[in-house]
Amino acid sequence: MAAAAVLTPNEVAELSGAPKRLIEKAMEERVLSARFAPSPRGRARRMLPAYSVIYAAVIKRLGLKLTIAHKKEIARIIARRPRAKRVKLAPAIDIDIGQLAGNAFERTERYRAARDAFILVDPEIMGGTPIIRGTRVTVYAILGRVEHGDSVKDVLSENPALAREAIEAAIIYARTHPLVGRPGGRPWAEQ
Repeated sequence: MAAAAVLTPNEVAELSGAPKRLIEKAMEERVLSARFAPSPRGRARRMLPAYSVIYAAVIKRLGLKLTIAHKKEIARIIARRPRAKRVKLAPAIDIDIGQLAGNAFERTERYRAARDAFILVDPEIMGGTPIIRGTRVTVYAILGRVEHGDSVKDVLSENPALAREAIEAAIIYARTHPLVGRPGGRPWAEQ
């Protein structure tokens, strides 16, 4: 897992199962360093390295009050070796990263690959609303269906050309990139 900044703080929270305030606090304490990157809509947004998911999952499940120095040490070790199984935090304290992080590494890699392969944000297509590549199906439409009782299998049965990974990535992407502002009424009408 490269140290490149590739995930938003919302994506890190969703993939790790940790509350967003844990990620925000880690950035505030400079345990995780966010980089600013341009978004598809031209605004700069904070991006975190993929190992942040493992760090957040470990800290959430650890359930201990740690010093900033200990948090930084855990983050540093995870950044160097994201698949590390154990971390020696102090002479008598070992942390089992593998057990605490669970499948966070694999889930993150699957999501990143699917997001990059299937999710498209293009201002020329549907006004820049994120869609599943090659379709006009928005990620928010997929999330809406799932939140209102449809299963991924139901969505796939009505859209057989879509891959399961595309649907799963669309759900996570829509949850972590919520629509902002008030509905515009008729977005197709010229102002």
